[in-house]
Amino acid sequence: MSKLESHAQTETPLEPDLPICDAHHHLWERASRVYLLKDLRADLASGHNVVSTVAIECGYGYRQDGPELMKPVGETEFLESIGAEGAGDASIKTRIAAAIVGFADLALGDRVAAVLEAHLAASPGRFRGIRRSTTWDASDSLRSEAPREILASREFRAGFAWLDKFDLSFDAWLYHPQLPERADLARAFPDVTIILNHIGAPLGVGPYAGKRDEEYQIWRSGIALLAPCSNIHVKLGGVGSLRSGYDWHERAIPPSSEELAAALNPPAPWLQPYESVARAVVTAAQSVRAAAIASSAWK
Repeated sequence: MSKLESHAQTETPLEPDLPICDAHHHLWERASRVYLLKDLRADLASGHNVVSTVAIECGYGYRQDGPELMKPVGETEFLESIGAEGAGDASIKTRIAAAIVGFADLALGDRVAAVLEAHLAASPGRFRGIRRSTTWDASDSLRSEAPREILASREFRAGFAWLDKFDLSFDAWLYHPQLPERADLARAFPDVTIILNHIGAPLGVGPYAGKRDEEYQIWRSGIALLAPCSNIHVKLGGVGSLRSGYDWHERAIPPSSEELAAALNPPAPWLQPYESVARAVVTAAQSVRAAAIASSAWK
């Protein structure tokens, strides 16, 4: 265990009996970090009452052969096995991977139907939806994982329509200048549940550095477009991350919950529309989570 990880586990939970669903975590093996079931179990033993988790796709465990479009189903098969392993171990009280969000390229149009069917067959009791990164920015300082304005493309929307037909959700991962595109998609498909990841990923690096007040107004306008859409839900995650221009990742040890609460009090602009919820989230934050946020460990 590293010095940072050891320090991250020293805080006492403020409400140890509060039932918690970890609604967004990954399992993977990467050159920089391995985080699999045993690592998740160690974090679950931190003193919180985590009753269930939602495993989100991260490009791990793909099939090594077969059609290219079907390879992401391997990750769902892997996560299903993790869920089954956890359910079969009486010592694990948490419902690990109680829900699974996988990947399918919705830009395949109608061809994506077969991929969604394969995901559902691989995990009939846990599979809930798709996350497909649509991040795009003109700056080389940011990672673009989709073509510009993909959400408006005919092929993407043809694929997206199959989520409605299969009653699946969509985890939306994009940058804050793209929020108007997300609002247009939500209006076009009012019956598809859309989960906005990372509060819309407000940017504070590259061409957005040093412009927090200006970019906040752009972000706020985008959020206002989403507000009337009853099918939109927002995950209060990724707050204070590197991409938003914060530098907590440069510290030798992660900030404490008290430091985070003080830094966001009054709340950072990104949190103001969710102030009542955000205050509780930040105040109760444990450093093990703060470390993950500060180092941008999660997408």
